[in-house]
Amino acid sequence: MLCTRCLHAEAAPDGVLCAGCATPTGFAAPPAGGTPRIWLRSPVGLGRATAILLGLAAAVDVFALGADFLMYDVTGDLAGGDTRPAVRDRSDLADTLTGVAGAAQGLLLFVCAVVFVIWLWRVRLNAEVFAPNGHRKARAWVIAGWVVPIVGLWYPRRVVVDIWDASSTGEKPWGHALINVWWTLWLLSTIVGEVLYTAFDEADTPRRIHDSMTQTMVADGLDLVAALLAAAVVLRLTRMQDEKARQGPAVPGAV
Repeated sequence: MLCTRCLHAEAAPDGVLCAGCATPTGFAAPPAGGTPRIWLRSPVGLGRATAILLGLAAAVDVFALGADFLMYDVTGDLAGGDTRPAVRDRSDLADTLTGVAGAAQGLLLFVCAVVFVIWLWRVRLNAEVFAPNGHRKARAWVIAGWVVPIVGLWYPRRVVVDIWDASSTGEKPWGHALINVWWTLWLLSTIVGEVLYTAFDEADTPRRIHDSMTQTMVADGLDLVAALLAAAVVLRLTRMQDEKARQGPAVPGAV
């Protein structure tokens, strides 16, 4: 009979698993002679790359906060009637730095989103090997959940929670506190942040720009914390899957 785990190799005469699946070797390539529909693939490299990019995004947010504060300070002087050359030079510098920060944030957001979804797809496939029936949403929602309106408010979190539960190494799944805090901050930085950034974009006088910079700093602060929490989720989930794979497959009951 075929191995009940990989559905490819012949099971041992006195068992239900083949020799490869019965040996806890961690992540490995599919056996020669064919490729099963789903096979464990290490998420470690992708996880590290994703976490590094998210850390870089957080660093850019720190730079943006510095640019925001400079803009806040200099526009306060301009609103108070100080138009000395030194103040105008600081104003030009603040304008340049905020422009660079905004462009860098937009670029890193796109790159992080692409790499994060690729990593999420990898860990979802692994989770289907760990728990084939433990997922409430179809695999397509791993990508569609981020772009479909309305359901994007909760579908991605549900996908991550199911992957998290399937990848837990103990008898009970790990708690979801880290995921919940990350998802809350992500929603705030996406929805509330968009509103806060709009105030700065629409400001056209030193006083209005000065007043809007407080909101912009809040938005950049939310982005910063959300990026760090996302990196923590990626690293923890990647480690969980690596540990679970190295434990080897669980032997099912006799058929």
